[in-house]
Amino acid sequence: MAEKDLLPHLAAFLIAESDAESHRTPSERELAEHFQVSRGQIREALAILEAMRLVERRAKSGIYLTKREASVEAMALFARAGLPLDPVQIYETVELRKIHEIKAAELACTRATEENYEALREILRASEAKVAAGEPIHKEDRDFHLEIVRATKNSVFYRICTLYYVMGEGRLPIYFNDPERGRKSHAEHLQIFEALVRRDGNLAQALMNAHLQGAESYWKGLISEMDIKEGVRLENA
Repeated sequence: MAEKDLLPHLAAFLIAESDAESHRTPSERELAEHFQVSRGQIREALAILEAMRLVERRAKSGIYLTKREASVEAMALFARAGLPLDPVQIYETVELRKIHEIKAAELACTRATEENYEALREILRASEAKVAAGEPIHKEDRDFHLEIVRATKNSVFYRICTLYYVMGEGRLPIYFNDPERGRKSHAEHLQIFEALVRRDGNLAQALMNAHLQGAESYWKGLISEMDIKEGVRLENA
């Protein structure tokens, strides 16, 4: 099994098979037998997962799951593997994404090229067509935001922000299933685009801040609902 295929499957297996109390996972030998690969391959994969802060290998004790401390890269790996993400961690990531994208809007005002503007126009045309047809615009929303980050001409910045959207791949289609939310988002994208064209960094930042407030509020609402349901479950237990 190739490393890129082993990692998400191994992460999913470790989460599913770890002890609920101690968080200890199956041993290297057991993992190698389960996935029918060498212990060397398992060891290499575990080293990557440990760097992502998903697991901790303790000498003479075993392998332990540390999912709550997982890095952004690990959470992106969870998303690719179809694993459920901790809503609180997602909310915190959305909060961090907001900080980054507000700064990206400012930088794009001074660094964007005509190529970036044309890419944004094309995305907005596609978004407008989908809104008119009553279709969700999750793909166009992602492309619009990442094109603004691309316009900063900072490749590391772009890679970081891309991870946020990998993590939200499963939730964005649900978020944009509401046609009114799509219409509102498209209208706000148009305003942001106009600010970028005018190279008005202060306005672009303010508009991006207001725009991303919707996603932040959405996740706050979901977390509140989950807290209420958990409280009811505990009361009925």
